[in-house]
Amino acid sequence: MTNEDILKALSTVQEPDLGKDLVTLNMIRDISIEGNYVSFTVVLTTPACPLKDMLKNGCVNAIKSMVNNDAVIKVKFTSDTTTKRSDAGAVLPKVKNIIAVVSGKGGVGKSTVAANLALALAQGGAKVGLMDADIYGPSVPIMFGVRGERPLMIEIGEKGMIAPLDRYGIKLMSIGLLVDEKNAVVWRGPMASSAIRQFVTDVYWDELDYLVIDMPPGTGDIHLTLVQTVPVTGAVIVTTPQDVALADAKKAIAMFGQAQTNVPIIGLVENMSYFTPAELPNNKYYIFGKEGGKRLSEEYDIPFLGQIPLVQSIREGGDEGVPVMMSDDEISKRAFQEFTDNVARSVSMRNANLSSEKVAEVVGE
Repeated sequence: MTNEDILKALSTVQEPDLGKDLVTLNMIRDISIEGNYVSFTVVLTTPACPLKDMLKNGCVNAIKSMVNNDAVIKVKFTSDTTTKRSDAGAVLPKVKNIIAVVSGKGGVGKSTVAANLALALAQGGAKVGLMDADIYGPSVPIMFGVRGERPLMIEIGEKGMIAPLDRYGIKLMSIGLLVDEKNAVVWRGPMASSAIRQFVTDVYWDELDYLVIDMPPGTGDIHLTLVQTVPVTGAVIVTTPQDVALADAKKAIAMFGQAQTNVPIIGLVENMSYFTPAELPNNKYYIFGKEGGKRLSEEYDIPFLGQIPLVQSIREGGDEGVPVMMSDDEISKRAFQEFTDNVARSVSMRNANLSSEKVAEVVGE
């Protein structure tokens, strides 16, 4: 067996999302051959890659059928998270992908989705930050059990910066960590926009594969400020199945779909899709309507990222400071994991197929 034999066999194994073989994509490294023993490393486009087992089986089968049926094959995985950042000297230079989680209206569980997306990505081995940009209704401190905690200032070079909190393996920052929760945040648009800019430029996020941003509901100043300040990789739209929420989700899709905002839509996720009682785990009750999010994603031709059930433990976990991805509720965790897998795949495909990201230049300012 030679390296050329192994590469020839692996060139028949496709990466299904990117539509090319592993060799062409330069995903094979460190081939080692000793007698019948073969080992090599597959470089994934994200640590949170859901296709590991499928790729491993494809590699093993290709080598056994095309090179040596008696080969003992060890497939190792590493990851080099893809990015389309072309502005390494600008804001957040060490953050590879910035994901904005948005909704057209409040009350659809956007913060719950953002928190558990960040946790599921981190559990897949990625370096993740969660920025709570919901200035008027920050919920991350409650959901992560860090109410009353204050971030520290650190010196980076000549500049004092805010160090995000570490919780469950991810970095957290929220306006709720800086303002007494008994005091309402009564700010006009320019003040809120200024605070968002500071969150981006004055918080030391360091190296991250993904920065998940929990955006305020609606479409307005803060959203425009964010896309003008940082090159956002893409937006995840959160909705619930009922018509009122879907009508507002269309506004969010329209905002990010405009050419001047320059933010691709990663996809749409339907939250509170159905209710499953703990004592009847096989029953589904469609309280808010059925598959409205799926129909909306088909109407706008954007990826449908999954359905999250309405489960009591998701609400309890958020209130108690232990998000459901850190609980033992396997049904909800599976739903969030499938959704996260789809987000990671969608981001990788976007990075492979689209041009470099730029900060949005909003016309008419």
